[in-house]
Amino acid sequence: MDRDIIGYGANPPNPEWPNPGGSGPARLAVNFVLNFEEGSEPSIGDGDPASEWALTEYGASSPGVVGRDLAAEGMFAYGARAGFWRILRLFAERNMPMTVFGCALALERNPPAAAAIREAGFDLCCHGWRWEKHFELDEATERARIARAVASIRETMGERPLGWYCRSGPGVNTRRLLVEEGGFFYDSDAYDDDLPYWTKVEGKPHLIVPYSLSANDAKFGRGVFGTGDDFFHYCRDAFDFLYREGAVAPKMLSIGLHMRIIGHPARAAGLEKLLDYILGHADVWVTRRIDIARHWASRFPPPAV
Repeated sequence: MDRDIIGYGANPPNPEWPNPGGSGPARLAVNFVLNFEEGSEPSIGDGDPASEWALTEYGASSPGVVGRDLAAEGMFAYGARAGFWRILRLFAERNMPMTVFGCALALERNPPAAAAIREAGFDLCCHGWRWEKHFELDEATERARIARAVASIRETMGERPLGWYCRSGPGVNTRRLLVEEGGFFYDSDAYDDDLPYWTKVEGKPHLIVPYSLSANDAKFGRGVFGTGDDFFHYCRDAFDFLYREGAVAPKMLSIGLHMRIIGHPARAAGLEKLLDYILGHADVWVTRRIDIARHWASRFPPPAV
């Protein structure tokens, strides 16, 4: 078996998270992730056989539309046209950082949003060339997609991406191809821990900063969350538990957002409550994903090859 199901076990390392303004290390690192996918999803106009409807108001069931679905297109467009700016305002008002999981084509097609991301100082983790499933791609196609995504983001954002995250999950070749490309500092194609860790890819150390579908607004699209308070209560409980645990074993908490989901007013109200709740606690490091990766690599350098 090529899976590691043991990990850090009973004795996880202490990351000694930075704690600006605090008297000692932070008890918890919190990273908000905004998935920027709108405009890169499968669509008839881009040569796909049908419109994408996942993570929209349709919920967990297919709408059954054959061919082009103008309703689904509109739901995606809402995220880019309205949801993004509402979420940006909530974070700007509180001077809170975030990470953007950005699809390269989506950023290309929305220059005002790309400029706002740069101006805000958010870090950009590449979410693929398009919002597509890499585990469905053959190796040559996937290699070409990674190269195209890197070149596109460098052009749009002014610098190449240092992190990577696939839609849904990686393919069997993805991590090897990322290391082969040579410019990625980490990837987040993992859901298996509350702390970063090193792995080896063809003998080379490679950093993993795990993501999560747990504290994630995608559960609205799956019918798990119904109201903004559902999202707030779930994320609050995760935060509270890890905050208590952080007194002896600090961890990180990833909170996933989607513009076309949490960007709607009723759900944004839950996000607003969560941001204010977290800000009401001392000894919490709300930070970008690249900063977590760099801190981990500094505190726990890559193992010798």
